[in-house]
Amino acid sequence: MSRPPQDPQIRINEILDVAETMFYERGYQPTMISDIVKKVGVAQGTFYYYFSSKEELVEALINRHLSKFLTAIDAVANSTEISLPRKIELMANIMLATIHGKQGLLLEFLYNDQYLHLMDKVFRQAKKLLAPYLLLVINEGASKHVFSVSYPRAVSNSIMSIIQCYVEAIYEKEEPDILEYQKKFAKRLIENALGLPEGELHILI
Repeated sequence: MSRPPQDPQIRINEILDVAETMFYERGYQPTMISDIVKKVGVAQGTFYYYFSSKEELVEALINRHLSKFLTAIDAVANSTEISLPRKIELMANIMLATIHGKQGLLLEFLYNDQYLHLMDKVFRQAKKLLAPYLLLVINEGASKHVFSVSYPRAVSNSIMSIIQCYVEAIYEKEEPDILEYQKKFAKRLIENALGLPEGELHILI
């Protein structure tokens, strides 16, 4: 029996929550739309009222995670109480915390050759969202001589690439000792790029 109608956003979130859990448990390909609507308790037509396909549903999942990521980054970047080095540190940690979801690595069920175009979209969108905030903080740090930076945009681009390399190593499931070394190496590269002393930044994950 179909459930009574409710606020559209509540229903959308309910479908997204159920679908994401099933994707982690069963995999993306094996999970059918019919499985999702049965678990939610709605008619299949309800699904198609909100989403045209399973891939569009995944796009909505991506956008939901990125929205949370953006909210957290914005709060840090625009804070008047956090030091500039600490803002850089927190931004990196927020990005790394975002990919470590409650059910496993963020959207890990898409990390295979067939769906890498979707994971690539996640990485590209996250970098696009982070870029202006990171540049804002670096520019402020350079103007206040907190960071020793001659070309803030180049440094910003380099830091994002450093973080992405570390994130990709996590998804590739490198050995723990390799990941730990790569994290320390990434941290030192970021400190060097900003002209900070070694040990200034603390990358937690």
